[in-house]
Amino acid sequence: MSTCVFIQLRCKPGTTYRVAEKIALREIHSELYSTSGEYDLLMKVYIPESEDVGKYINDHLLDIEGIERSMTTMTYKVF
Repeated sequence: MSTCVFIQLRCKPGTTYRVAEKIALREIHSELYSTSGEYDLLMKVYIPESEDVGKYINDHLLDIEGIERSMTTMTYKVF
């Protein structure tokens, strides 16, 4: 079993597409979208049950240059 989380990312100006390409190469996401509004990217990630969510995100995502801020939404039940 895995934990589904949605992660919104704000990128430094002019870096959104580069950040998206780097994320895509890591193959950690289920879906990745560019968005309008306060955040630039929205991704859906399934985190292995054996992993700590915060550490997994830090270790696999937040070291990408150009990411300015993130917001993670945990999910509980799918309908």
